Amino acid sequence: MHMDFNIYMNDVVNQARNEISQAGYKELTTPEEVDEALKQKGTTLVMINSVCGCAGGVARPAAAHSIHYDKRPDNLVTVFAGQDKEATERARQHFVGYPPSSPSFAFLKDGEIVTMVERHDIEGFEPMEVVGKLQNIFEEHCEEI
Repeated sequence: MHMDFNIYMNDVVNQARNEISQAGYKELTTPEEVDEALKQKGTTLVMINSVCGCAGGVARPAAAHSIHYDKRPDNLVTVFAGQDKEATERARQHFVGYPPSSPSFAFLKDGEIVTMVERHDIEGFEPMEVVGKLQNIFEEHCEEI
C-alpha cells in the first residue's frame, strides 16, 4: 500500500482548519489580514493553529470550548503555523516579549499583547485545563456578553 504524504498532510491540515473555523474563528491567511484584525479595538484572541504533536489536539478543542462563557473576546481569529507562514510571522511580530510557539493563544486588547497561553501551557494538559486557563484570561479582561 502506498500513501502520498502530501495528500495525507492536506487532509490533516484541512481538518485542523475546519475545526477552528467551525468554532467561530476567522482565518487570517495574509499579513494584511493579520494587521487589519489585530489593530481592532476591544479584545482579540488569536489561536495559532498547528498540527504539531499532541498539543494541537488539545488546543483546538480548547479553542472551541473556551468561548462558551459569560465573558469572551470581542474578536476570534486564527493563523496557521507552518501553513500560512507570512501571516503567522506577521502575527508573531505583534506578540512582543513572547517567543514563537505553536500551537498557542495570544490575547490582545486594543491591538496590544496582554498575555499568551504558550505551547508549554498546552502540551501535557487536558483540553478542559486549557479551557480554564483561557477563561481565566477572559474573566479578567473581557466584558460580559
